[in-house]
Amino acid sequence: MTATAPDAAAQTAPTTPNPAAPNTAAPQTAAPFLPGDARPDAPELAARGSFAVGVRTVTLVNPGQPDLARAPQGGPVPRADRRLTVEVWYPTASGAKEAVTYADTLTSGKAFTFDGRAARDAKPLSGQAFPLVIVSHGYTGSRVLMSYLTEHLASRGYVVAAIDHTDSTHDNRGPFNSTLVNRAPDINFTLDQIARLGAPGSGSPLSGILNASRTAVLGYSMGGYGALNAAGAGYAPKVAALLPGGTLTPRQTGAFTPDPRIRAAVAFAPWGGPSAARGLGVPTGEYGFWDARGLEGLKVPTLFVVGDHDDVSGFEEGVKPLFENAVNTDRYLLVYQNARHNIAPNPAPSLPDLSFADHEHYADPVWDSARLNNLNQHFVTAFLNLTLKGDAGAAVYLNVPTPIAANATGQNAWKGFAPRTMLGLELYHLRPR
Repeated sequence: MTATAPDAAAQTAPTTPNPAAPNTAAPQTAAPFLPGDARPDAPELAARGSFAVGVRTVTLVNPGQPDLARAPQGGPVPRADRRLTVEVWYPTASGAKEAVTYADTLTSGKAFTFDGRAARDAKPLSGQAFPLVIVSHGYTGSRVLMSYLTEHLASRGYVVAAIDHTDSTHDNRGPFNSTLVNRAPDINFTLDQIARLGAPGSGSPLSGILNASRTAVLGYSMGGYGALNAAGAGYAPKVAALLPGGTLTPRQTGAFTPDPRIRAAVAFAPWGGPSAARGLGVPTGEYGFWDARGLEGLKVPTLFVVGDHDDVSGFEEGVKPLFENAVNTDRYLLVYQNARHNIAPNPAPSLPDLSFADHEHYADPVWDSARLNNLNQHFVTAFLNLTLKGDAGAAVYLNVPTPIAANATGQNAWKGFAPRTMLGLELYHLRPR
């Protein structure tokens, strides 16, 4: 009997995997997730930009400033040189590895470090002058509190200068009066000095890399309070009169002209609205630290970002009235539903035995911090591309077809978002009157 050759099809038929068989493939190693990294569900503009990022530290000294931290009770306010440490992020083409370690302090006073994606002291990219963004932290905070956003903006083609405000940092907490008085002057002084260092022929490593005539001011909480004032929103005279020695009077309505180089403002949970000001138990303007005329002084495009359960700056009696009554500006209001105040910082550091108080300084009880970071990156990038770079195509990310994302389906979906990833967002747009 002759043997028959086996069927060719039978020889090549795939075998059915045995689900009980062990997986012998080498396991993947999870890469570290750093502040600012895009999650899989991140919206489009949260992706890192095309520029490599450098970072360097600059020390500035503003001579003869009011020194409220050392003012005697009821006495004259002394003057002193005011030292500001500023971290500057910028595009680079040096090829240096984007790996940096930042140092900060917890509110409890414990020092810690964390990693970022930038090359320390890398040579700035030459041949192009980028728009400038000045960043102001909360009380208390630090210049690296929002490194996820500062690095991201540099990768998108901005020079970003974040200030350590004296008397207002995690490791240098002074009297609240000092923060009230110095925020806008610190922002303006930093703009002047970074513009000077960035001028062609300055001899600084930053020479020629920035265009200070196109500057945005960006602040969180007390930084938002200062950013709005620096951009033109004058404080109510009755509030300015409360500070010793007339130190806030130069920032009241009608007393100053905003720097014309400031072309846009971003205010995360800005402090100073009606409910926040009432908490001080002092006379205020119609809208907390502002009155109607003061808010009318804000004339540059402004993006307000807030949680609708903000328990520090307030929402219905806090940030929302500021947005509604800044009637001379083209403005947006991004709302995180059910979020409280901490919508802007990096995620809390992963440290052993981190206390609740130290964790709470960074975290929101409802929203994941990395998710908030990606959303902030997306919307701030769109807003600054539109207002500082004149990119008309960025408007589609802001002028959404329906202001409440829960109702955004099909053709009403927001630009840049994957399906089912818009829940919990609101975005409103009011044009100047």
